[in-house]
Amino acid sequence: MAGAHARQLPERALPSWRRAVLKVGSNLLAADGGGLTPRHAQGLAAFVTASHAVGREVVLVSSGAVAAGRALMRERAALEGGLAARQALAALGQAPMIGLWQSLSERPVAQVLLTHDDLRHRRRYLNARATLRELLLLGVLPVVNENDTVAVDELKLGDNDNLAAIVAALVDADLLLIASDVDALYSADPRRDPGAEPIGHVPMLTPAVIAMAGGSGTEAGTGGMRTKLEAAAKAAGAGIPTALFSGREAMTVQALGEGRLRGTLIDVAGNRLQARKYWLRHAPAGNGHIQVDAGAMRALIEGRASLLPGGILAVAGEFHRGDLVEIVDAHAQPIARGLCQYGAAEVRRLAGHHSREIETLLGYSHGAEIVHRDDLATVIDPQTAGGMET
Repeated sequence: MAGAHARQLPERALPSWRRAVLKVGSNLLAADGGGLTPRHAQGLAAFVTASHAVGREVVLVSSGAVAAGRALMRERAALEGGLAARQALAALGQAPMIGLWQSLSERPVAQVLLTHDDLRHRRRYLNARATLRELLLLGVLPVVNENDTVAVDELKLGDNDNLAAIVAALVDADLLLIASDVDALYSADPRRDPGAEPIGHVPMLTPAVIAMAGGSGTEAGTGGMRTKLEAAAKAAGAGIPTALFSGREAMTVQALGEGRLRGTLIDVAGNRLQARKYWLRHAPAGNGHIQVDAGAMRALIEGRASLLPGGILAVAGEFHRGDLVEIVDAHAQPIARGLCQYGAAEVRRLAGHHSREIETLLGYSHGAEIVHRDDLATVIDPQTAGGMET
């Protein structure tokens, strides 16, 4: 119920951010007579453009494909039936949905279709991560959507909210922004309880907070406040705060561009870096390790650098691309752990060589780094490292 309680919402400063994932719900794109409308998308696109102008990066997760496909096939009511029909509608609607965002963006728009399986499978995860990073480096606006044509479970659940949270962790975002037709989390369903109060700040998600959520609000949308809180919980697990706000309220979107939130901010305990580093330090590692020389050890600990092939002395055991591996010094003492961009056999071939030789040696390249610094956490005692933080 955007607008009904908007005046009661206190404004608060958005957390500082450099990279954000913005999820836009179907209800903000669906036209009253069917199809898509730029009515609310224009303001959100302006926010993205303003963010780009000050050096920030935005990844868009957009719903709306099914609504667009439904309008194209309006005369064929039979397509409203089963799951296969909805998947066909999603396939039909992808082009109009991307076309809408391209018409509103000053930057080139790239479509990225993902399923949850792509993000659970480690190799696919790294490939998707590398693609999105490259698109951001190129100054492109990535528009992510579920690959509804093949993602059976995801389409039934309709949880682009959860997909947005996973993408936020995938690209190491600082903030997850969820725009919908609801202006905040309320103490009860404001459609049924006139005494429901908006909640401006949630320091931590608890079962009591989650119990406040209801289901889907309208026919066009497939996810309600519950899926938004589920998404916020996933984001919080990666150390990413979530902002819930109304994309229908022009003043709310304008304030967002000025660093002010009129909605609900769901905080996290600690910060993104701490959460990710904690996971890297404590998650189960693969059956193998990479031994590095003294120069690489210093670079990893003191310079917060990536692990490059030139500093590698040896590889023990077996692991695959995307596995979490131990990095040890010349005396086989653990100094770091990280997600490896290459398998053990590949690292053995690359050991001691320059990064520019990777493609020559392998015939392909997954990047210059064996372990990227964003996917690495040191485990050596700070005292051992000369007082350096790890």
